[in-house]
Amino acid sequence: MIKFVSYEFDKGISFGALKEDIIIDLSDVAQNLRDLLIRGPLDRLIDIVENRSEGVDLNKVIFHQVIPNAKRIICVGKNYKDHAVEMGGSVPKNINLFIRTSQSLVGHKQSLIKSKVSSHYDYEGELAVIIGKGGRHILEKDAIKHIAGYSCLLDGSMRDFQSHSITAGKNFDSSGSFGPWLMPSVYITDPQNLNIITRINGGVVQSCSTKNMIFPIKKIIAYVSSFTFLNPGDVISTGTPDGVGYGRNPPLWLKDGDLVEVEIDKVGTLLNYIKTEI
Repeated sequence: MIKFVSYEFDKGISFGALKEDIIIDLSDVAQNLRDLLIRGPLDRLIDIVENRSEGVDLNKVIFHQVIPNAKRIICVGKNYKDHAVEMGGSVPKNINLFIRTSQSLVGHKQSLIKSKVSSHYDYEGELAVIIGKGGRHILEKDAIKHIAGYSCLLDGSMRDFQSHSITAGKNFDSSGSFGPWLMPSVYITDPQNLNIITRINGGVVQSCSTKNMIFPIKKIIAYVSSFTFLNPGDVISTGTPDGVGYGRNPPLWLKDGDLVEVEIDKVGTLLNYIKTEI
């Protein structure tokens, strides 16, 4: 099983294929992971990776977000019924989208920054879809063919700012995370049957299956591609289940030193600590 990671080592920022605990550098094949996706399907690299043995120890690198230079990170709001209800709204009849910037995200094991101007820092564990094959007006029946792979995404949200501006509340610098790697779609036959678990300091706060999405992945891809061309390396975060801090009584906000984990079946576990902005 081969996974793809973006990382930093003593030679600088790079990307590669992860085999067990060794990263096989692929910077001679493409400039970065997004560039690799633009050049063609990931499965063409299997022979290249299998024939290389030298690499970097996974435990010695700094992880970057999976697609550090993603042109677009498109997020789906209120895509699970129970989450829509806990947020005080009704179940949406249409797909609701917003945008996150790359600057708002960090990689696996990197610090999430709790802003000094917000006291309502919330968590949302989500399944992220990375587009591999571009397209416009993609049919639902063909949508899965356009996916390169999957990853975990923590959609960190400043609820006090989100109440008056979703763009602000969802885009504080380094408030969310994306990783630890891209798990190729060939290893995941049914993305609508994956369990998502979010933990804070080891305690489970979210637990749900992607089968409970209101709008399944194929419908989201078809909808987004109806108004814009989806490019290789574009990211779609598919929404969070119930259990967020805002929906609890009393609310549960992230604080300095908290350990947040997003675990998704067959994909991996994204891990980050909270650090208060200086």
